[in-house]
Amino acid sequence: MTQTTAAGSRQQKIRLGDLLVEKEVITEGQLKLALGEQKNSGKKIGRLLVDMGMVAEDRMLHVLAGHLQIPFLDLRRFNLNSELINKLPESHARRYRCLLLAEREDSVQLAMSDPLDLMAQDEVARTLGKTVEPAIVRESELLATLDQVYRKSGEIASLAGELETELRESDFDLAQLAGETDTKDAPVVRLLQTILEDAVQAGASDIHIEPDETTLRVRLRVDGMLQEQVMKEKRAANALVLRLKIMSNLDISEKRMPQDGRFNIRILDKSIDIRLSTMPTQYGESVVMRLLDQTAGILSLNGLGMPPSVLERFRLQIERPHGMILVTGPTGSGKTTTLYAALTELNKAHRKIITAEDPIEYRLPRIQQVQVNPKIELDFARILRSALRQDPDVILVGEMRDQETVSVGVRAALTGHMVLSTLHTNDAISSAMRLADMGVEPHLVASSLRAIVAQRLVRRICDNCSQPYTPDNRQRIWLSHLGHEPDEEVQYFRGQGCYQCNNTGYRGRIGVYELLELDDNMLFALRDQDPNRFVEAANRSPYFVNMTERALEYAREGITDLTEVFRITADLEDRDFGLAGSQKVRHGGAAGHQAARNASMAASTAPSSEQAADPKQDQPVEPLPSQDFQDSGLSLQPLDLDDDSSQGEDNH
Repeated sequence: MTQTTAAGSRQQKIRLGDLLVEKEVITEGQLKLALGEQKNSGKKIGRLLVDMGMVAEDRMLHVLAGHLQIPFLDLRRFNLNSELINKLPESHARRYRCLLLAEREDSVQLAMSDPLDLMAQDEVARTLGKTVEPAIVRESELLATLDQVYRKSGEIASLAGELETELRESDFDLAQLAGETDTKDAPVVRLLQTILEDAVQAGASDIHIEPDETTLRVRLRVDGMLQEQVMKEKRAANALVLRLKIMSNLDISEKRMPQDGRFNIRILDKSIDIRLSTMPTQYGESVVMRLLDQTAGILSLNGLGMPPSVLERFRLQIERPHGMILVTGPTGSGKTTTLYAALTELNKAHRKIITAEDPIEYRLPRIQQVQVNPKIELDFARILRSALRQDPDVILVGEMRDQETVSVGVRAALTGHMVLSTLHTNDAISSAMRLADMGVEPHLVASSLRAIVAQRLVRRICDNCSQPYTPDNRQRIWLSHLGHEPDEEVQYFRGQGCYQCNNTGYRGRIGVYELLELDDNMLFALRDQDPNRFVEAANRSPYFVNMTERALEYAREGITDLTEVFRITADLEDRDFGLAGSQKVRHGGAAGHQAARNASMAASTAPSSEQAADPKQDQPVEPLPSQDFQDSGLSLQPLDLDDDSSQGEDNH
């Protein structure tokens, strides 16, 4: 006897659009517009109504759940059972967008993004031989959860074993095996495909394939941290490397020298650009792949997670007609993402934008993107010189690597162009002094530099397993060093680890930003190469809040935990302890730079903890200085934000 769905959900089939009109959630006119769009897109009406902004997803789901008399669940708060989940094949779960939540003797509870899909319920009931009781969940949460629960770790190990057996027992040409393109059944092809699918599902940014003495390690970098899978099949590494070299058009016979390549592949309906680097090691060639999802789209400035006060002032800065803005931070801190978001904001028909990148990570419409090529001596400086002859309004330089690039960039900013670039420094304050130390006349740097954004990425606490906790002694000591005596009224949180976060306690990341806008006092100090005075002026800036303070705010709000705060701010704060004892120095990175020049002045420039604790986030946005420098000095006049002409000035 064929099982079917619960009787309570077997009502006369309803139309979601009609239900929403009946409940006065949308109007007849809105429904007609959505139905017209549906003819072109083929999407379900509920998804269209949400995408078109006609109804909030939660409100729509609440109405539908009430009508069907089924629960509306938050998957993030649900304890998932991996053994139960895997009773439903992944192909069924993805095709019908559903997930097993609970099982009883003769029924199962099924999470669905569309509980009106009776065919899906019938198919699941037939597969499991049990009655289906649907529950409605948010589609975005369901898709993210499917990616988490149907990981490929077991399949990867199985395929690696199969490939190892074939390598050991067969007499064949390894390069021929790795180059098989006519069949998807080749072991190396299936193994590589599974590794890539697992990485995309996990949201990994990088894949590391590392041969060891007796094992093969595959490591994924997820949310900035590596997750490792060790396999005994070491010989599989050679086949994987050969296959990747063929896909990247690299020399498969060259195993003694590093090689770099690139290829594009479609994985799980996503277009993924993969940058590949090989390196010879004592146990064979190691490969690292950077995954760039071209279908994900570029984040907007609003999507970066900047605090509103920082976002507003950064937006005003990039809209200026000329000058230089730097984004700084270590590798992997999100600098490129911030710059691409800024370019997306500036990318209008009336602006000419040229970029010099190494490499080009995302393709942007209307923007002229140029790839650095050392083989033909096409470096940042050379591209920048050529770009200046192309009548640009905005120029992005991937990195200020050397004196020549800085010199050309500064002069471009002084001749009527907006120049955006990156610098590998720890913080905003030390970045300004670093730029002045790169062989360019200090007064030119002072005349061109407008603002500096420094940033880090911290992992978010998993919503599903977040729990309050009391900081341990080490964390309490660190908080005291930062000028924050532990307060019983402040509640901190951390993730306990669960299925949804792969037992890490974290899920996703958020940016921590500090924005330094250079005013008269800072620019005079920069021109005079006086780091002590520059630090003092920066710390007095009414809008400057350093990254340590921002990160601690996130910890107090339960967004991240203290372990993450200390991880990203250790390089900013550890030098302060030797300079000012337990008194908090408001900006560690700059203080360290200052100490290197004049240690005796460092402690005297540190403000009190009371001054440092003021986040100044509630300050109103004030007009920015024009920073148009005259020959007689660095006179700055306020910029009238209500005057559109000030934003439209074009001096090039």
